[in-house]
Amino acid sequence: MAFGCAGLPPPAPPASVSLPAQRGSPAPDLEALLARMTLDEKIGQMTQIDRTAIASPGDITDFFLGSILNGGESLPTPNQPAVWADSIDVFQTAALATRLAIPILYGTDAVHGMGGVRGAVIFPHNIGLGCTRDPALVESVARTTALEVTGAGARWAFSPCIAVPRDERWGRTYEGFGETPALAALMGPAVVRGLQQATPKVGETDSGGGVLACAKHFLADGGTMFGKDQGDAVISEAELRAIHLPGYAAAIAAGVGSVMVSYSSWNGTPMHANRRLITDVLKGELGFTGFVVTDWEAINKLPGDYSQQVETSINAGIDMVMVPTNFRDFITTMRELVAAGRIPIARVDDAVRRILRQKARFGLWEHPFTDRRLTAAIGSRPHREIARQAVRESLVLLQNDRRVLPLSKAARINVVGAKADDIGAQCGGWTVGWQGKRGRTTAGTTILEAIRSAATTPAAVTFSGDEVGPEAARADVNVVVVGEEPYAEGRGDRNIPELTKADEALVVDAQAAGKPVVVVLLTGRPLLVASIFKHADAVVVAWLPGSEGEGVADVLTGDFKPTGKLSHSWPRELTQIPINDGDASTDPLFPYGFGLSY
Repeated sequence: MAFGCAGLPPPAPPASVSLPAQRGSPAPDLEALLARMTLDEKIGQMTQIDRTAIASPGDITDFFLGSILNGGESLPTPNQPAVWADSIDVFQTAALATRLAIPILYGTDAVHGMGGVRGAVIFPHNIGLGCTRDPALVESVARTTALEVTGAGARWAFSPCIAVPRDERWGRTYEGFGETPALAALMGPAVVRGLQQATPKVGETDSGGGVLACAKHFLADGGTMFGKDQGDAVISEAELRAIHLPGYAAAIAAGVGSVMVSYSSWNGTPMHANRRLITDVLKGELGFTGFVVTDWEAINKLPGDYSQQVETSINAGIDMVMVPTNFRDFITTMRELVAAGRIPIARVDDAVRRILRQKARFGLWEHPFTDRRLTAAIGSRPHREIARQAVRESLVLLQNDRRVLPLSKAARINVVGAKADDIGAQCGGWTVGWQGKRGRTTAGTTILEAIRSAATTPAAVTFSGDEVGPEAARADVNVVVVGEEPYAEGRGDRNIPELTKADEALVVDAQAAGKPVVVVLLTGRPLLVASIFKHADAVVVAWLPGSEGEGVADVLTGDFKPTGKLSHSWPRELTQIPINDGDASTDPLFPYGFGLSY
């Protein structure tokens, strides 16, 4: 999703509000409930607002609001798991105070762990998980994410992103599993099963930490011209179906309960206005029975005035609108459009029925409030061990001349590059903030810390930061950690995806010290780095590994052999971009599926 501004944190829960008991009541008969609902109550269920738009919990009660989310920067203060849980439970208390006591569904961007919560486990981004070719591991990652999401009070994760990125210039490349539909169809369902726990199926309820999954962004967000975020996919329907649709068919077969529509267009038609693809193909042809949600304020980008934008999107098949702040205008406009017959009441009933079905499926009536046992487990050691495994399986060894790797734990190792000791750099975007940032943003272990921990004599591991000092010549080997700065959608688009000149110089200068050089790349996409292979003995791409740097050290020091295989073709030069497996004429630096081992 995209977010325009951080906004302000919502007010602290009023002193008069006491947090409720854990258990709720049995889910009602949904058809009977729907028959009892007024138009305002139905529209409320179709409305999703950002937590910063709530002036007081009374807004939820007064407008019958059905869903709340936190934008990438709309994080509670202080940012602690218990504060998340407390605030969401206050929201839920307000929802249950409405006439029909329909619980809210709270959504959050948990694209590589519960990334908004400081102290949660941050997993590798999807581009790295795609390199594992291990759907069982990815399902375990998603299951752990679900436990931490639920522990923070949320019950809906805007994940998996099953985009098929076809151009490395796109700033969301790292959010997809890879450049092929086969990877989307393999890994997307694994995330769905993990988040939703394989069960519940439609008609069953869950109370064990499962969260509603959300396949996104429908459709062809990874196929836009020049890799432009929110751009236009100018492709045939045959290509649309062959490349970008299989992941959704697989996710639906796995039982995904929600789908988010893309900001992008297909041959000039905005996806949020595309009735044929949303209603006829997604809901009709593919048999999707969950509900469809917009992206952040996305309907505002459609042609026409606001009334036309609402009419077009709802009639196209949108069930829930991420407003996210001007909810009063949305509710008023919906009421007027229904009264004028421009939106049929049958379309409203269909949307609300789909939403209520998922709320019942995930046990929101029976278990509306946060299970504080799960809150206490956020960031726990067992969760971090799963992330550590995901890191080491996602690493791809691209070069290993003279068998420099694995490193001896008794060697004198000099680490170069400030990103080696930077949690924010190794986590990337969507980490305690939308765009991510450098520094000690959350709990975890940096690559430098992990190498020192693995060494026989930690003091023998030196660190020279963003310069190659005299330690380089005294060491047995220099490990140079370089890569991209944190970024997310839009701001991450690059006309030329490459290392900075300063990072390239670190590699060259390390080689000049006369000792073997191992380069570790932190990146959200393949970069134009052909030149560094002349100056390095070994190159490992670690992608954006997340909070558990030990997984990188596990591979560098030989406790585990590298097993990752490239989820993207690696371009040799700019003129090759876009480059994808199966292209008629390609000569990549490294082909899709490449990966060495020891």
